[in-house]
Amino acid sequence: MPYIMVEDGVRLYYEEMGSGTPILFIHPPGMGHIVFRHQQSLSSHFRIIMYDMRGNGKSSPSNRPITIPLLADDIYRLLNTLHVKQAIICGYSNGGSIALEFALRYPHKVKKLILIGGFSEVCTALLRYEFLLGIYAAKIGAISLLANVLAKSHEKNKKGQQEIKQYVRLVNKKDLVNMYEKGLTYSCTERLPLLRMPILLIYGARDYYMHSYEKLFRKNVPHAKIIYIEDARHQIPTKHHCELNGILKTYCIT
Repeated sequence: MPYIMVEDGVRLYYEEMGSGTPILFIHPPGMGHIVFRHQQSLSSHFRIIMYDMRGNGKSSPSNRPITIPLLADDIYRLLNTLHVKQAIICGYSNGGSIALEFALRYPHKVKKLILIGGFSEVCTALLRYEFLLGIYAAKIGAISLLANVLAKSHEKNKKGQQEIKQYVRLVNKKDLVNMYEKGLTYSCTERLPLLRMPILLIYGARDYYMHSYEKLFRKNVPHAKIIYIEDARHQIPTKHHCELNGILKTYCIT
């Protein structure tokens, strides 16, 4: 299995396929790279890189408290190990926060930035409530319950649901709590104007509680392009992968 060492005792599991322009996918807490398995078909056009964050999936638990900057630094080490000078960075949901932090810390490594259901801070009641539920579930050890919820919300068929369930159950409980807590308090809104690279924001047209975050981006990064996927809610990489892959193919090639 392909691993890289990012710190003493901490290894990141990754998968890569295809050739050409590199696209790195960043998953939200708990889910691991498996949430992007429908994007593997893009490897016929790009070099696709997927990985499990520390404490998630097949990667090692963290050897210190997790922070968003720490996770961004892990990406930097991963890309350097894979000899990637510059990549298109694509973050999904709270994975978008890590993508934003990486772009702010290492702008020279980012060719384009793509956020799927992304946000620069948690400032709405519904999203905050979602994070608090995740923190509570992780703290009481209800990982199986969380795995079931994530699986059913992301996949329609039982086989796909089972694959996600099994992968979410690999998460380290302590690290998951850390990730939810840091994701809840993270904010880079004031630094958004520093982003100069091309930015694409993708939202589900029916993901209503995320639409207000568009205003923060429009105000602070007016050059960002915004696309809404019709009839989609939040789970775009899995339930609307055909539309997403078409968008990514067009945007990443141009």
